[in-house]
Amino acid sequence: MSHRHPVGTIAITILLSLGAQGAWAQSDQTPISMGNGVANWINVEDVTRSGGTLTFQEVQIEADGWLVIHPFEDGAPNGDKYVASTFLNSGSNKDVEIIVHKGLASGEMFIVMLHSDSNKNEILDFVFVDERNVMDRAVFEGNTMIGHVIAAP
Repeated sequence: MSHRHPVGTIAITILLSLGAQGAWAQSDQTPISMGNGVANWINVEDVTRSGGTLTFQEVQIEADGWLVIHPFEDGAPNGDKYVASTFLNSGSNKDVEIIVHKGLASGEMFIVMLHSDSNKNEILDFVFVDERNVMDRAVFEGNTMIGHVIAAP
C-alpha cells in the first residue's frame, strides 16, 4: 500500500487561506503543501469512529510526537486550536485511537496532522513561541506538512 496521498484541491485552498494561522505556517516565503512524506505519514484510508473516538490504522512518525486534530470553524480550519491529541512513539503506530472531546458529527471536517514532541516531555506543548509556531511544531518533510483534511466517518 502506498502511503502517499494526493493533495486535494480543498487542502490547497485551505493552506492558502491559512495565512498566518500559527500551527502550520513554516515561513512567509516557503510555499507548503499537505500530505504524507517518506518517513512520516498518516493513513487516512479506512478511519473508523466509535462515538467521539477515531481510529487510524497506521501512523508513522520519525521521532516521538503527536497526532493532533484541528477543527474547522465557520467553514475554515482553525490552526490556533486543537480538539484532540494523542501521543505517538517514534516508528509505526498501529490502530491509533484519538478522542475528540468536543464530540464529533458524521461528515464534520477537520485537519489531522503530526506535531513533534520538541522538548521530549510527552506533553503537547501547544504554546505559541512566536506569532506562527507552537513549541511542539508541525512535522514537515521538505515543504510538505504531514497532515490531511478529512471528514469524520
